[in-house]
Amino acid sequence: MVTRAKEEADETHVTRWHESLVGVDLLLLYTSPVFYCAGVPHGDGSAVIMIPGFMHSDVYLMVMYSWLTRMGYRPYYSGIDLNAECPDILIKSQLIQLISDAARETGGRVHLVGHSLGGVIARSLGTQKPKLVASVITLGSPLRGVLLHRSILRETEVVRRFIHQTHGVEVPRECYTQRCKCDFMQSLRRGIPKQVSLTAIYTRDDGVLDWRSCRSGNSEVDVEVHGTHAGLAFNPEVYSTIANRLTETL
Repeated sequence: MVTRAKEEADETHVTRWHESLVGVDLLLLYTSPVFYCAGVPHGDGSAVIMIPGFMHSDVYLMVMYSWLTRMGYRPYYSGIDLNAECPDILIKSQLIQLISDAARETGGRVHLVGHSLGGVIARSLGTQKPKLVASVITLGSPLRGVLLHRSILRETEVVRRFIHQTHGVEVPRECYTQRCKCDFMQSLRRGIPKQVSLTAIYTRDDGVLDWRSCRSGNSEVDVEVHGTHAGLAFNPEVYSTIANRLTETL
């Protein structure tokens, strides 16, 4: 009998080729009214911090940064040069301070938008700092047990070993696994507080993650869009959802 896990892994393998269509997502965005701030509610100057995905920097989020600015928000880059660090160290050494600074500069709670691993980090921050975080929007981010494409699993293992070698005993060997007992993993087990609004955006054509893991199971939280995993950062449906969900928490 073929197990459900194997079926899901096979489906993830089959949809891997969809990721080559990321350029289509960007083209559709440039031709969509939402990119020109039409037909969607505008912001009030609130802070929106963007967190990139695994093995990426802020560079590819420049399109979203520009759009958020035109929409009337105050966007912030995460300052992450390469998202291949221990998430717990990254949060404590950099992101908590960024959230505090953004909240002080804008005079209110901040919004977090995270892509893939960035969304997992955003969810942890929302749990750890609910007094500073108004909402968390995840883009193709695992909210529970996760199945990765084989190539991504290999990359994760390499990064995990590198982190341990770099930080030594400061980072356990279980880093980047669900067995880790750090504050980052503990926060994910607790779940996000009710005062922090959560939106989980996912696509069934995800070629990196099993799309089922990117849903909460709550229809008020989960939003399905069409497109690639990588293209969620350039997806017009995603931008429309972000505009509407941010306004709901103003």
